[in-house]
Amino acid sequence: MSFGPYASFIVTSYLAAALVVVLLIAWIALDYRSQKRRLRELEDSGVSRRSGRSATDIK
Repeated sequence: MSFGPYASFIVTSYLAAALVVVLLIAWIALDYRSQKRRLRELEDSGVSRRSGRSATDIK
């Protein structure tokens, strides 16, 4: 299968798209770790999450 004169453009486009996907996955993973760390710091300082309460726990 020959892509003709557009082979380099096609390959470059797919590589660029793959790079964007890899960067987004890395960003999501790093952001998740950062959020978990910040949440742990908040919980250690005594701040509690509202989402951690039951719907019947009304104060």
